[in-house]
Amino acid sequence: MKKAVVVILVSVLAFMVVNIAAAGPVMDRILQKGELVVGTTGTQPPLNATTRDGKIIGFDADLAKLIALNMGVKVKFAAMPFAKLLPALETGKVDMIVSSMTMTLERNLKVAFVGPYYISGKGILTKAQNIAALQDPEGLNRPEFKVAALQNSTSQKFVEMSVPKAKLVTTKSYDEAVDMLFQDKIDAMIADYPFCAFTTFRYKDKGLVAGQSKLTFEPLGIALPEDTLLINWVRNFMIMLEGSGQIKKLNTRWFKDASWIKELP
Repeated sequence: MKKAVVVILVSVLAFMVVNIAAAGPVMDRILQKGELVVGTTGTQPPLNATTRDGKIIGFDADLAKLIALNMGVKVKFAAMPFAKLLPALETGKVDMIVSSMTMTLERNLKVAFVGPYYISGKGILTKAQNIAALQDPEGLNRPEFKVAALQNSTSQKFVEMSVPKAKLVTTKSYDEAVDMLFQDKIDAMIADYPFCAFTTFRYKDKGLVAGQSKLTFEPLGIALPEDTLLINWVRNFMIMLEGSGQIKKLNTRWFKDASWIKELP
């Protein structure tokens, strides 16, 4: 009887050791490589943007750098279209996503989120010549209106649900949508409110107009794989970052100081 108990206990301990050893595979990979691979678009200023020399900058970039610094590893940005970010995380091509991504319940069924680190919302970007038409009771919700939104984003869902009569045009990036707006290939675009406000400021001479208020509530978070240790570490780090006032400093740096715009193409 004692022998049987010993065998059972040994089996249980062996099971626990295996699980402990298997815990935190992504965190182990990051620490062993000495590198944190962060997925981002690099095309969503002021949260993330790409400079003329190809460097990723912005609120998201600084946040990712702080995470890597405190892990004691280097940061490597993997820039890609927004629609490819979640698949890249799920297949292990990136260790986390920091790219103005809303923490939706649908996404949370597939990946974990830590946040919010910023509260955003949807905004409208259009040309001044379209304002009168948008003030009509039907607004954008008319078949003759072409409205662009980032593919696989909450902006796309907003258009599909809120203005179903409009013709939806999905794009791979904000830059693509803005170019289409300049060329009058679309009448308006739905995007993160900070981007809409930033774009009107950046292109003052282009006659762009942004809505004056946020249309939705969009809590932005850091998307993570199913790694308990990594999730726990990032959550605790974000608590300390908030408490130390660093998040407030990032807000000031990227939303109130426009000096970084000169670095963009």
